[in-house]
Amino acid sequence: MPESDLLVKLIFYLIVLLMAISAHEAAHAWMSSRYGDDTARLLGRVTLNPVPHIDPLGTLLIPIASFLFAAMGGPLASFPLIGWGKPTPVNPLRWRNKDTANVMVSLAGIMVNTLLAVVAFVVIKVLMTTNVVGAETFWYAYNGAGAGEGSYAEPVAMLLVNVLTMNASLAVFNLMPFPPLDGSKVLYSILPDSAGPMLDTLEQYGYIILMAAVYFGIFRAVFRPVGSLIRWMLFGI
Repeated sequence: MPESDLLVKLIFYLIVLLMAISAHEAAHAWMSSRYGDDTARLLGRVTLNPVPHIDPLGTLLIPIASFLFAAMGGPLASFPLIGWGKPTPVNPLRWRNKDTANVMVSLAGIMVNTLLAVVAFVVIKVLMTTNVVGAETFWYAYNGAGAGEGSYAEPVAMLLVNVLTMNASLAVFNLMPFPPLDGSKVLYSILPDSAGPMLDTLEQYGYIILMAAVYFGIFRAVFRPVGSLIRWMLFGI
């Protein structure tokens, strides 16, 4: 792949990633505020500005490295394109209806990412149905190539496909019950109190567990059927 094309794809990827992560973390902060805890709001986290949400490792280093590994091919190309933001600070002691608040705050980011993915999907289907942007252009964008359709069509297709796949991936990624992902937070409300110490222990080693899950391909195994479903819904293939 020419270096100029790789740079353009990386820029699109980072723009969409920052947007998706910012919306995700802002949703946590907003929902926590709705249930009575304004900790994150006072720290300026209810914003789509990516700066307060950036985690150097999860928002920049790992996503850029995984993107470049995928572009280079070889054994490291199997490293999944994942990312996360700086954890949103919350004070559960200030929540009303603590169990409900915990579930809603934990799932808020996932719901926003799902909404963004659905919106992108609908826009893509409308553009394909009306032939404003051809299905072939979206197909090439989905597979990381250019179709040569025109000056505006390719970047539009690339942007929308990235919004769809990125937000769908983040939603699925965060649903998984690995600390510190959002799915693990929900366990505190649905498991008995006796499971609390075990969950706290897992939380201490959360990033090690997360990296191990990445290394052993657990996330890629989960993402593969999601990607297949998106491809079938878009292109019938």
